[in-house]
Amino acid sequence: MTATSLAPAQPRHRRRPAAAKRRDIQALRAVAVTLVLLFHLWPARMTGGFVGVDVFFVISGFLITSHLVKSPPRSLRDVGSFWARRIRRLLPAAFVVIITTAVAAWAFLPESQWRSLARDAIASAVYVENWNLAGGATDYLAADSAASPFQQFWSLSVEEQFYIVWPLLVAAAVALAARRAVSSHRAVGTLVGLVFAGSLAASVVVTAANPQAAYFVTHTRMWELALGGVLAVAVLARPGWFAWPDGVRALVAWAALAAIAWSAFTYTGATPFPGTAALVPTLAAAAFLAARSESGGWSPQRISGAAPVQYVGDVSYSVYLWHWPIVVIVPYLTGRPLSWPEKLMIIAATLVLAGVSKRWVEDTPQRSKRLARPAWAAGFAVAGMVAVIALGGAQTAVADARQRQAAADLAAALEARQACVGAGVFAPDADCADAPHGPDLLTNPAQAAEDVSDLYDDGCFVDPPFGGRTTCTYGEAVEPTARIALVGNSHAGHWLPALQRLADEHSWQITTYVASACITIDEPLQAFVETGAPEGCQGWEQWAIDETSSGNYDLVVTSARTSRALVGVAPEDTVRVVQDAYTATLKRWADAGVPVLVLRDTPESVSSIPDCVAMHEDDLAGCDAPRADRLNPDPLADAAAALDLPSVRVADLTDQLCSEDTCYGTIGGLIAYFDSHHLTATFARTLAPFIEPDAVELLPAG
Repeated sequence: MTATSLAPAQPRHRRRPAAAKRRDIQALRAVAVTLVLLFHLWPARMTGGFVGVDVFFVISGFLITSHLVKSPPRSLRDVGSFWARRIRRLLPAAFVVIITTAVAAWAFLPESQWRSLARDAIASAVYVENWNLAGGATDYLAADSAASPFQQFWSLSVEEQFYIVWPLLVAAAVALAARRAVSSHRAVGTLVGLVFAGSLAASVVVTAANPQAAYFVTHTRMWELALGGVLAVAVLARPGWFAWPDGVRALVAWAALAAIAWSAFTYTGATPFPGTAALVPTLAAAAFLAARSESGGWSPQRISGAAPVQYVGDVSYSVYLWHWPIVVIVPYLTGRPLSWPEKLMIIAATLVLAGVSKRWVEDTPQRSKRLARPAWAAGFAVAGMVAVIALGGAQTAVADARQRQAAADLAAALEARQACVGAGVFAPDADCADAPHGPDLLTNPAQAAEDVSDLYDDGCFVDPPFGGRTTCTYGEAVEPTARIALVGNSHAGHWLPALQRLADEHSWQITTYVASACITIDEPLQAFVETGAPEGCQGWEQWAIDETSSGNYDLVVTSARTSRALVGVAPEDTVRVVQDAYTATLKRWADAGVPVLVLRDTPESVSSIPDCVAMHEDDLAGCDAPRADRLNPDPLADAAAALDLPSVRVADLTDQLCSEDTCYGTIGGLIAYFDSHHLTATFARTLAPFIEPDAVELLPAG
C-alpha cells in the first residue's frame, strides 16, 4: 500500500520576471555620467559636460512617470511602497558615500572648511543640498570658496524632492480622472504638462535674474524631470505616434547624441543655465528615449550596446556618487593640481569603487524583504540621516571648541604684545622677532575663515541686481568730530575694521556705501549683463556718488577690486577705460569739495589663505608668493595719483602686506586674509595706524 499525503497540493509560485533593462537607456546613462566625469576632470576641454546631469533628469522623469502611470498609486499605502522602493534603491549607497566622504574630509581637508563641510554633509543626507548650495551661490563671501566634496548631491536632492512629490501628484490626477470619468492618461498628461510649462517659465525668469541660484533650486529644474514625464505619458497613451521605421529611429538617436555632444563641448560656465539653453540636451535626451533605436544596421546600439558601455550605465549612479569626492580630496593629499596620470587613476578607482558599491551596497538592499516594508524603509532612512547629523554635529562641535580656544589665545596675545601683532611688524620702529610671520600663529584657519567685517552680519552690502539703497553707520560718538563715507565694493568693505578702530580713537562716524562686486564707474560690467543687473549697478553708483557729494561728509574713503570685463570693451583696453571712468568719479567728489582717500587694492592669492595655512602650519612660508604674482592693476589708485590734486590722496599699504620680493599669507602671527583676497577683520584693524596720517590730514580739522 502506498502512502498518500492528505495535505492539499500547494500551488507552485513563480517569481515574476523582472522587466528587461532597456539597453538604450543604460547607454544614455553611460553617456550622461561620462560627460559629468570628464567635465570634472578636464573642465577646460569639455566645458559643458555639466549637461550630463540634465540628461539624467530626463531619464529619471521618464522612468518614474512610466512606472507610476502603469501602476498608479491609489492609496497612501501605495505611495509608501513607492517611497520604500526609492529608499532601497538610492539611500544605502548615498549614506555610505556621505559618511565615507565626511570622515575623509575631516581627516584630510583643512580645518577652515570643517564647519561648511559638516553643513554640506547634513544637507546632503536630508536631500536639501541643492538649496544649501543655492544660498552659497548668492553669497558673495562664498564665491571663491573651495569646492565641497558633497556638491554632487545637489542633483540627487532635486531628484529626491521629485520622488516625494511626484507619486502624490499622479495619485491626485488619477483620483480626479476617476471622479470625472476621464482618461487617467489625459489627467496625468495635463498635470505633467502644467508642471513642465510652469517650471520652464520659472527657469527662464530666474536664470536671467539670478543664474547662480537658478542652477541649483528645485523649481528651475523640475521641468527637466517633467519633460521625461511628458514623454512617458505620450508613449503609453499614444504608442502609435512612436511606431517609426528602424532607419528613422537610428537617425533620431544619432541626432540626439550629436546634440548632447554639441552642448557638452560648446556650453561654458558663462552660458545662462538652465533656462532655454537646457532645452538642447534635455530635448535631445527625450528624443533618444523616444527613438528606442535598439535594432537596425545604423542603430547607435551597435556601439552603445557594447559590454563596457552597458557596464558604465549599470554603475552610473555609483560613479556619480564616488567620483566627485575623490576629485576634490586627492589634490589636498598631493599638494598640487591633478596631473593626467592622476586623473586616469581617479577614473579607474571610481569604476572599481562603483562596481563594488553596485554589487554590495546598491543591489543587496533591494533584495531585502524587511526594507520592502515602508515602515522599515522609513526607519532606515531616518537612521542614516541621524547618523550623518550626529557626525556633522560632532565635527562642528570640535571646530567650535577649537575656535573658542583660538579666540581666547588671540585676545591674550593681543594684550601681551600689541606692537608686533599683524601689520605692526612692518612699523618703521618695530623690533619684532621672527618677522614677518611672527614667532607663532595667533589665529587658526577656521577662525580666520569667518573673521569678516561687521558689514556682512549687519546686511550692509547691496547685492545684484542692486535695487537696494542700504547704508550702515558705525561709531559711538553722539556728536562725531568727522563724518566719513566708505564707498566701493567688498574691497572697500574689508577696510571697515581699520576705520572703526580710528573712529573709536577720534570720535569719527563711518557710513558705508558698499555693493558686492559693483564699482563706482559709469560703465556697464559684463558680469551683470548675464544677471540682468548692469543698469542696477550703474544706478547704485550714481546714487552713491550723489549721496556722498551732497555735503554731508567730511571725507570719502574708497577702494575697489577691479577685475570685471566691461561691456563692449576689448580686454587690452579695459584698464585704461576703467581708469578714465574712475577719473571722472574722483573729479565729481573733488568738484563737490569732498576730500578723497583712495586705499590701493590689496594683493591677491590664487587660493584660500586659511586653507593653505591649515595645510602648512609647520611651514607658513608655503603660503607666501612672489610680490609680482600677487599684485593686480588698480586703475582707481592710478587715476587718483594721476589727478595730482591736494584733496585726493592715495594710501598704498602694500608694504604692510609684502616685502620687496614677497607677499605674505600670515603676518605678525595673524592670518591676513579670510579667503584669497579679502583681509581678515583682525588683521585689518592692525592696519589702522598706517591709514591714520592720510585720513587726519585730509579731514578739514586735520
